[in-house]
Amino acid sequence: MGSHASGMETAEERTRVCDLPEACVAHVIALTSPRDACRCAAVSPCFRDAAESDVVWARFLPPDYLQLHQAPARRFPLSRSASTAASSTKKEAYLGLTDVAVLVDGGGMALWLAKGSGAKCVALSARRLSLPWEDGEYSWTWTPHPLSRFADVAQLVDCTCLDIYGRLPITALTPATAYAAYLVFATEDGHRGLSFPDQETTVRVGGSAPSRHAVCLRPDPADARRFRDGKGTDDVHMRGPALRGDGWWEVEMGRLRTVDEAMVGEEVAVSFEIMGWYPKRGLVVEGIEFRPI
Repeated sequence: MGSHASGMETAEERTRVCDLPEACVAHVIALTSPRDACRCAAVSPCFRDAAESDVVWARFLPPDYLQLHQAPARRFPLSRSASTAASSTKKEAYLGLTDVAVLVDGGGMALWLAKGSGAKCVALSARRLSLPWEDGEYSWTWTPHPLSRFADVAQLVDCTCLDIYGRLPITALTPATAYAAYLVFATEDGHRGLSFPDQETTVRVGGSAPSRHAVCLRPDPADARRFRDGKGTDDVHMRGPALRGDGWWEVEMGRLRTVDEAMVGEEVAVSFEIMGWYPKRGLVVEGIEFRPI
């Protein structure tokens, strides 16, 4: 009987999670991810209060989030429901940076956060890329585009050598995170020289060896057979384009992983190149994006 009573006392004295101070619960939730914090909020009222606290969401915001919110920069909504209103809580500040891309660096770069992880996403505009034969009307023209986040895009008029390069300080990305780089583009009616399977992308971090990938912006089986003397591309592993929700096309250029502590001055370098020297036209380049995988 005494043993049974002792057991009852132990059960009654056992501490429940909701008996813990809200700060303790918030500290634990802050060690998870934004997605997990939202799931915790649905568990119980005590979890909801902790999961929505500033302590938790301050952990998910990048160190420079205040500069992004306060910068005199234009903001580009990433969805129709996005709001650009001022944030009163850290969670609202976080969600604001996932729904709206902030244009910085004189409008040449867009920044936002991946909603599920909080990792930084970066887009370099065509103005921040190195384009071939930048000699005015003979190769590229700069023109506004109704679907672009940036003031203008690069439109390829005519060239024979096509290679595009981009560089980004590794510190602009979230540490210890896997990323993929994408060329964001469109093509005009009557484009030429963009469908042959002789296109290559590279991604390099710092002084490491570049990773190389075969791609094709506008795959065309007939052009591929002509290019390969009647052979198809069934034996060629080649990345093709994907249509995005914003109306642009993108092709994955390659992947990389950032380290915990990047060296000052270390960069990510990416490139797109069409090997053959033949006429090319009709490519519209909006920029290059880096997004967490």
